[in-house]
Amino acid sequence: MSFSPFDHPVLSGLLGDDETARHFSAAAEIEAMLVFERALAEAEADESVIERKAADAVVAALKAFKPDMAGLKAGVGQDGVVVPELVKQLRAAIGKPHDKAAHFGATSQDVIDTGLILRLKPVISHLDATLAEVIERLAGLEARFGSRYLMGKTRMQAAIPITVADRVRSWREPLMRHRKRLDQQRGELLVVQFGGAAGTLEKLGDKAASVRAALAGRLGLGDAPQWHSQRDRLADFANLLSLITGSLGKIGQDVALMAQTGGEIQLRGGGGSSAMPHKQNPVAAEVLVTLARFNATQLSGMHQALVHEQERSGAAWTLEWLILPQMVAATAASLRQANTLAGQIEAIGS
Repeated sequence: MSFSPFDHPVLSGLLGDDETARHFSAAAEIEAMLVFERALAEAEADESVIERKAADAVVAALKAFKPDMAGLKAGVGQDGVVVPELVKQLRAAIGKPHDKAAHFGATSQDVIDTGLILRLKPVISHLDATLAEVIERLAGLEARFGSRYLMGKTRMQAAIPITVADRVRSWREPLMRHRKRLDQQRGELLVVQFGGAAGTLEKLGDKAASVRAALAGRLGLGDAPQWHSQRDRLADFANLLSLITGSLGKIGQDVALMAQTGGEIQLRGGGGSSAMPHKQNPVAAEVLVTLARFNATQLSGMHQALVHEQERSGAAWTLEWLILPQMVAATAASLRQANTLAGQIEAIGS
């Protein structure tokens, strides 16, 4: 049994998203770290920090390198991070005399943080594409039913008549703003992390900036000064994830209430009941509310993780590992369920 409902063999049918989950697997995480190590060796050879033949030896070893997962697990238990054991195994695979060329000038946080950013890059593209699909589906509902009438409600009480277009626009317009926010965050978030032991890249001397720029270029990321203890980019991203799920949760809450008494909305393909065969429960709508509340609670933890003491924190960093992947998974699942829900709406209003 999985500890997480997002990759649970059963619950992931409701709360999971396969495309996102694969970027947070152990295999994907290690692969991203090894991509970093290869790019680092090549960038350092480009800038004559290490010999080209040393970089070639690193690249050659990486082609066949298969880490010992049991060894990595034991290493994490001792070191608190996977990188020391991973680098040890990689250097053994490279062999003398070029083994020390691997990971030169880098630290564990460079590898892990950049590896995370490399995996977030396709995740952001996936979230953006799915968000666009939801917006398009809502626009389609507005075009089909927008001129029909609903009873507007304020503070859960009947107010005055409104059109379906009025209600659907309140669903769609925040999502359009979130797409703009997501696009803005690409440039801010998708940057390399490379600072060395304490953020100064002391081993690279006057080549530090040029190696970092070359590394970023090889990885397809933006160049930026080190951000070991500056976690605002990740907190800002987590905030956007909560905004997305919150806006989708509003849609889910509205749809569930509209379906409560009948007449306002017609849904097909709802969830069944083991005791009441006549029911079609608005499962997709309900889970949107759940995931919105989940991300809202997790966001406070990401803000707690902003408190990275001095030049590096072990405690705050580990807290991010616990929270951020689940927030990403919740957002992807919410978008998937929002698409499902929009496709289940057969009619709105009268």
